[in-house]
Amino acid sequence: MRLILAIIVSLSVFTASAQNSAFPNFTGDPFIKYSISAPGINASFIPYGARLTSLFVNDKNGNPQDVVVGYDNGTQYLNDTETVHTFFGAVVGRYANRIKNGTFTINGTTYHIPENEHNGEDTLHGGFIGYDQQNWTVVSQQTDSITFSFYDQAYQGFPGDVINYATYTLSNNNGIPRWTSRLVSIPLNLQTPIMLANHVYWNLGAFVNSAAQTVLNNTLYMPYADRYIQIDGIEVPTGGIALTANTPLDFTSPTLIGANIKNTVNNCGTGCTGYDNAFILDRPRYSNPEATDLTVLQLSSPETGIQLTLKTNQQSLQIYSCNNEDGTIPLKADQQHGNTTTGYQKFGCIVIETQQWIDGINYPQWGQDAYQIYGPTDEPAVNFQTYDFSIVQD
Repeated sequence: MRLILAIIVSLSVFTASAQNSAFPNFTGDPFIKYSISAPGINASFIPYGARLTSLFVNDKNGNPQDVVVGYDNGTQYLNDTETVHTFFGAVVGRYANRIKNGTFTINGTTYHIPENEHNGEDTLHGGFIGYDQQNWTVVSQQTDSITFSFYDQAYQGFPGDVINYATYTLSNNNGIPRWTSRLVSIPLNLQTPIMLANHVYWNLGAFVNSAAQTVLNNTLYMPYADRYIQIDGIEVPTGGIALTANTPLDFTSPTLIGANIKNTVNNCGTGCTGYDNAFILDRPRYSNPEATDLTVLQLSSPETGIQLTLKTNQQSLQIYSCNNEDGTIPLKADQQHGNTTTGYQKFGCIVIETQQWIDGINYPQWGQDAYQIYGPTDEPAVNFQTYDFSIVQD
């Protein structure tokens, strides 16, 4: 009942404030798919959550494969929100990941936002009505790119107003298909926490056979992930920082995801086995937010030969190995391949969120304020990512 009331109140506030907005109200169908393409890659998006719903790249045999988890019909994402709430493919915000007790302090003022997780002990992905549940406006579309906008008028109790843009571009660079995501947030009046992230679920094996039903045989490499943020039993940071060396969280050399996963008990919360951890990227943050020259992650599937190479300006990667999937959500039609397994299984995918340090606004000793708290006199908050898709050579 508390959740239903919170949603009703939030929606009523949204409707009233949107009518007075300096930016155009959303019109049209929030679940209609918009497609863009470039040589060797194509993708589709919907305004609901500015979310990625499919992404096709060629496998080692030259066959196009859809490598992201989701639904066939756009309206299914609304049903997902109302039930299991996976955040499939969406932009999450105004502040991604978790905030302890839904509380933070800026310039001596303490703010309290809705705690929508663990019976009111923390806030996840922005509160009861996060960016994933907002209808973003398509402000530009070309053959190979699309830009969405969303005007946030102090929703969910966050201070101040923020205009957000999500620009997605496809390209081909010397035969390597690329998806570029650029999330830009501009605060208009008050200082506020901002940490947007894409919440895409990947399976580079595209479920082509029984071995590709999980990502356990995928190779993961994060060369700069020497440290991780320690969490408590409900996955909220404790303030501790630990080394990944000699733990199941060490992917500083290429390692199978399933190699040590049985040893991760309680690493991702009480009773949890799998990965749901924030890895710190120990390499310099670039002064130019789009000058991303270092590979921070590589992921590859032996079933398709597809390899993903990620570069970003962010200082952390949240890695989630789909520990809670149980086969009840059906695979998309283009991922069925005639297999007997027809639902997304436990460990059947992996989420890669590029972001800043989780709950850094509550740990000033981490020195994250400059990258998480923004005001009208600061540069915009920019989360910039490139995903290159190549074929692993045998």
